[in-house]
Amino acid sequence: MRKVHFTEIGLVSHADIDVMMRIMQAKRIDDEIEDTILICEHPEIVTVGPRAKNDGILPPKGFDSTYVDRGGGLTWHGPGQLILYPIIKWDLDGESNVKAVINLLEEWVIIALERFGIEAKRDSRMQGVWVNENKICSIGLSFLRWTSRHGLTVNCKTPAGRVELVSGCGLGQDIITSLDALGYDVDVVSMKRTLIETVETISRIGISQQ
Repeated sequence: MRKVHFTEIGLVSHADIDVMMRIMQAKRIDDEIEDTILICEHPEIVTVGPRAKNDGILPPKGFDSTYVDRGGGLTWHGPGQLILYPIIKWDLDGESNVKAVINLLEEWVIIALERFGIEAKRDSRMQGVWVNENKICSIGLSFLRWTSRHGLTVNCKTPAGRVELVSGCGLGQDIITSLDALGYDVDVVSMKRTLIETVETISRIGISQQ
C-alpha cells in the first residue's frame, strides 16, 4: 500500500493549478515529495486536450478555454464540480500501463458512488464513470517518468445546462451531465469526504490516506 497526502486547495484558477502540478510532478519524480492528490474546484473553463485540438473540436461559444497536454478531448470545469489531481508515481503491481491506472481511478469513483446508493459503471464509449447512459466523471492524465498529473472530475451540482453543452469527443450534447441533473443529491463536500474515506478500502488502487 502506498501512502498519499490529500491537499485541499479550494477554488483556484486552472492556470495556477497547472503550474503547481508541473512543479510537484518534477519533485515527485525526484522523490522530494510523497504521492499527493490535490483537491480543488475551478472557475468555469473548458480544457482542450490533444485529441480535440487535432480534430478541430472547439468548445461552444461563450466558454473560456485553454489547451492542456492530458489525454482526451474537451473537459468542462466549473462550480459544483469536484476535481482531484493525483501527483502519483505509479510503480506498484497492477499499474504497468495507462489503461490499468485509469481503471483504478474509475473503480475508486464507482465504489465511492455506491456509498450514496448510486449504481455507476464504465462505458465503452469513453473512459470515465457513467450513471445509466450519462457520463458524470471524466479522467485524463499526463505522465512523465510514470508520474501523473492532471486527473479526474466528478460533476456533482453543476449549473444547469453548462456541462451538458460541452460534448466529449464522439459524444453528443447532454451525454455528459451532473449527478444533480440525474436526480441525485450529492454535493462537492459530500463527494470529497466519501472519496477520501473509500480510498483506503480499495486495495486495487493501492492508496491509503496518510
